[in-house]
Amino acid sequence: MTHFTQLKKDFDKKGFKAGASFVKVYCWYIISTLFFHTGLIPFSSMLVLILKLFGASIGKNVRIKPGIRIKYPWKLSVDDYSWLAACHIENLDQVIIGKHVCVSQEAMLLTGNHNYKTTTFDLITLPIILQDGAWIGAKAVVCPGVIVASHAILSVGSIANRNMEAYMIYQGNPATKIRKRIFL
Repeated sequence: MTHFTQLKKDFDKKGFKAGASFVKVYCWYIISTLFFHTGLIPFSSMLVLILKLFGASIGKNVRIKPGIRIKYPWKLSVDDYSWLAACHIENLDQVIIGKHVCVSQEAMLLTGNHNYKTTTFDLITLPIILQDGAWIGAKAVVCPGVIVASHAILSVGSIANRNMEAYMIYQGNPATKIRKRIFL
């Protein structure tokens, strides 16, 4: 057995669990591809209903825009009055979104990564929490395990790899605090 073959065999043993049966995962893949990715159903209320049927916890008056990509809806919780644009929720772990949260176009919530310190690149997953009033700007990335505190903003194209403080605006890669969020 070559070294590469042994590494591949070790990697294959790490088995990630989606948290649902193969049938449910496969059905979600088909439904999400047909109706969510394509924008074939442009009505938020229909998209919310489908997500709930697949186990997502969704509050009242939540807006889901066409083009959104959600890996596993049964690992998603969205509270009242939140707005999810055509973003990407790669939720291998839980994603918890509070009230009045905005996740903008092409933003990514990324709950998984690989351990580069091992030859088998073990999968590491950590939940993401976006507290009430948080705003994730277009093309921004929230990394595994990050908590975006109440009313914090991650600006356009920024990458949050650490927790963000309440009422603060973050920018850059990695995102750093640039100023306090002030309401008029």
